[in-house]
Amino acid sequence: NLSVRTTEAPNKLPPLEDLAFGKLFSDHMFIVEWSAKHGWDQPAIKTVEPLPLHPGAQVLHYGLECFEGMKAYIGVDDSIRLFRPEMNMARLGRSAARMNLPDFDQDQVLHCLKELLKVDRAWIPKKEGYSLYLRPTVIATTPYLGVGPPSNAMLYVITSPVGPYFPSGLVPISLFLDESNVRAWPGGVGDAKVTLAGKNKPMSPTSSGARPRPTHKSSPILPLLQRFCS
Repeated sequence: NLSVRTTEAPNKLPPLEDLAFGKLFSDHMFIVEWSAKHGWDQPAIKTVEPLPLHPGAQVLHYGLECFEGMKAYIGVDDSIRLFRPEMNMARLGRSAARMNLPDFDQDQVLHCLKELLKVDRAWIPKKEGYSLYLRPTVIATTPYLGVGPPSNAMLYVITSPVGPYFPSGLVPISLFLDESNVRAWPGGVGDAKVTLAGKNKPMSPTSSGARPRPTHKSSPILPLLQRFCS
């Protein structure tokens, strides 16, 4: 059962022209914790507050985390709309599996996310080009400095009202080709939405029985990119 505890001192959405991406947060968040012993705990919607993390939590040391980026809009009929949210939940599930984080019921999490939007409806800008950005996140909270699968985790969703990504309108942009640092490589995590630390040290799906992974000193993708950009 979803627990809902709303704030007694709600804040107000500031003038839209003052919005900057990711700097202002709505009043409430969704959160649910997991343990290998008991599974998922009771999900809750509550006021935004700092997370209770042990300084040895795996997410802080090995980047065991994954996340999604979504947007909610107010339609002309005054209804709240999401764009194919089930696809975001599916990718979050794949990313969690890649980082050896626990599986979750995607339909249930999406239901809770929609309930969060109902609670913070006033934070969804109604002007065209503006939206409420949602950041579903899964992190490993096990206090452990060794490398291994987490025995504790947390899934939470925070939201932030945002304006157009390109305030001055869509214009051509320049591309930078980095030949030294590669984001995606064979056997890597290019298909998972994870942190930079997670990209550098992804958890092997067979971490309970470690096995060597090939090291790719150079990516076969670079020659393709070079031909594409030449």
